[in-house]
Amino acid sequence: MQTEPVHIDLTTEPGAPDHPNEDYCSVALPAHGHGGCLVLLDGVTPPEGDDGCVHSVDWFTARLGGALGELSVSRRDMTLGEILAEAVARTAGTHRSTCDLSHPRTPQATVVLARWDEEAVEHLVLSDSTLLLERADGTLVPVQDPRLDTLPSPVPELRAAVRALPDHTPASRREAAVREYVDAVEALRNAEGGFHTAAADPAVARLAVTGRTPRAELRSLTAMTDGATRWVDRFGGTWAGTLDLVRTQGTTHLVQAVRDLEHAVPSPRGKRHDDATAVYVAF
Repeated sequence: MQTEPVHIDLTTEPGAPDHPNEDYCSVALPAHGHGGCLVLLDGVTPPEGDDGCVHSVDWFTARLGGALGELSVSRRDMTLGEILAEAVARTAGTHRSTCDLSHPRTPQATVVLARWDEEAVEHLVLSDSTLLLERADGTLVPVQDPRLDTLPSPVPELRAAVRALPDHTPASRREAAVREYVDAVEALRNAEGGFHTAAADPAVARLAVTGRTPRAELRSLTAMTDGATRWVDRFGGTWAGTLDLVRTQGTTHLVQAVRDLEHAVPSPRGKRHDDATAVYVAF
């Protein structure tokens, strides 16, 4: 049995009611009672047009997420990086015969993976989802992949230009500026000097941010896709405030708080709403 109780709270909500939720989340506590794992994925919505695959993004995240969860609890001998590589390879194998997995927009996802036992908590983060570690002394450590914040020119300049647009900017001009920025970012996806997501190449696992913390030094884990971290990234919230919302009012309240703020913005940058997922595990 578990040596200590574990509290789990998770919420996932699509960005639009008429579009599938491309996020994935799960928490598993193995039957043998020692430790557990957390999996969170944010599927990357492709632009309109051919992406070389007959399957949907939510199909991909369900299979990749399922493989990550199964391997995390059944293969304690494998590192999280090895597990990610094997899960990517396994998922690619399920549709290699029907799809062009070399296409740059083949289904893909950001990854947060955590695994714990009585001794330690391991973590892995790839791309722009976030894992918030709460230490026993109350210190908060946001674990993030830094590559999206250090992309080369012209991405920073185009991002600054979009953020500087005044609220009364005509929609056509705003959309053109956002599209130019997005195209510049997409050119660096899974490219040298750019950033990386889990798609069909197992080698991406070596680029993930990983770490290990003694179990006694942590109180909780909070994993969030970027649809939930908008509370901090776009609306001026703090990580301390995020954890307080989740711990006292639940992950549903965090997602609803983001939605309320999104509705209040007259001219949003990019998508008004995104799929939003938050998972809280307290030891």
